[in-house]
Amino acid sequence: MSDAPETLTERAIGALAELFGGGAKIPVGKAAKSALDWLKTEARPLFDAVSDGMEAVIGAIGWCLEAPPPALVVAAFVGLTWALQRRWQTCLLVLAGFLFILNQGYWDETVESLTLILASCLVCMGLGVPIGIAAAHRPRLHAALAPVLDLMQTLPTFVYLIPAIVFFGLGMVPGLIATVVFVLPAPIRLTHLGISSTPPALAEAAEAFGATPAQKLWKVELPHAAPQIMAGLNQTIMLSLSMVVIAALVGASGLGVPVVRALNSVNTALGFEAGLVIVVLAIVLDRMLRRGPR
Repeated sequence: MSDAPETLTERAIGALAELFGGGAKIPVGKAAKSALDWLKTEARPLFDAVSDGMEAVIGAIGWCLEAPPPALVVAAFVGLTWALQRRWQTCLLVLAGFLFILNQGYWDETVESLTLILASCLVCMGLGVPIGIAAAHRPRLHAALAPVLDLMQTLPTFVYLIPAIVFFGLGMVPGLIATVVFVLPAPIRLTHLGISSTPPALAEAAEAFGATPAQKLWKVELPHAAPQIMAGLNQTIMLSLSMVVIAALVGASGLGVPVVRALNSVNTALGFEAGLVIVVLAIVLDRMLRRGPR
């Protein structure tokens, strides 16, 4: 009688080992492929419309950066830096950074990368700020979004590059899609943090004076959350810049192209030049948007 429990246990362990050891594999990959094939067939008009819209945004931003001479674009960035920071030292740093990029001969690639970065900022901030505001006002929505945002940031980038290529082909659009998927959680979370951390006394005072929910949002919550929202914009730009090399793998132009070319040919000089230009561009954009004492 003492052997019966052991026999039942061994059978149970054997059944579990067969189920999870490859005997009855859960068809995760096949299910994902079937879902992608169905979406590719049934949602083609939607993907075509999204692709056309993003190509229009990328084309408009690219034209604004490529049509003027480089000196005028650099002057515009220096002027924007002065308007944001009011410090001549930061303006000098931005000017020196762009002059270094021009000296190294990477201006065209830098403009293409800036196009991708600005387009991703436009999409991510346009989606992230409203979603963050809604999540701050609806705890259940925030609880539902949390695992999705975790998945977007932790899922390896090359995994969602595959459906991006399937739906949108090669070029700037799949690079922009991959960048948005990776970057979008940052503005959502920082906007949620800024709105939800509004002092209750301020909100109660606004309500006591008869402010509507819209007035409370625009006149109390958003001004209080402005530093966090600007931090979200800064993180959006930095994370987008970190995606330029990965975007180059799906046909996006920019500074990632020479890095990939250097990797394929084991060209140390080319890789170091392009990598250093990416670092300089990151420093320039970070100093332009960093909030500090005026």
